[in-house]
Amino acid sequence: MNTSDITALQQERTLLWHDVPPQTTLDGLAGLVEQNHLQNFCLWHEEDVARRDDLGSERVRQAKRAIDRYNQCRNDLIESIDMLLVEELNPSDEGVPFNSETPGMMIDRLSILALKKYHMAEEADRANATEDHRTQSSAKLRVIDRQIDDLRQALTELLFEVGEGTRSFRVYYQFKMYNDAALNPELRKAS
Repeated sequence: MNTSDITALQQERTLLWHDVPPQTTLDGLAGLVEQNHLQNFCLWHEEDVARRDDLGSERVRQAKRAIDRYNQCRNDLIESIDMLLVEELNPSDEGVPFNSETPGMMIDRLSILALKKYHMAEEADRANATEDHRTQSSAKLRVIDRQIDDLRQALTELLFEVGEGTRSFRVYYQFKMYNDAALNPELRKAS
């Protein structure tokens, strides 16, 4: 799966999942990319709910709990993408420059940009918005497109260089503490 396939998958799923209930269907790297994008898709929409003042505190609490779950799963999937790529690419552990961001992190950022692109395009086309709002949204949409292109190219170059043995990356597993009662003192107090 090349980086153009990754961004195309993320953008296609974004469109599809706004029309039908989201589900994942793919395997391998594509499946991990799709699952990661689903977590970001769900996270995006729960973040919107969490910012509403008219739903009551219970619905906001539920949204925040869902956001925690989606974030945990999202981080786990980033690590799974990186683990798969480590197995496939066998990056060098020394003697070459290291990238500060892993491919999984970059794929996750591309996922978020696909969601930003979709929602900014909605704003650029929103009939009941002012002309100024649509113009500003269109300008932001061009920046998002540029960000996607630049990040996709950076990922392409990183994967090529890792394959050539001239660059590398290290996976520092997240060690997320906030959902682990053994590491979060507030969760320990509650149990």
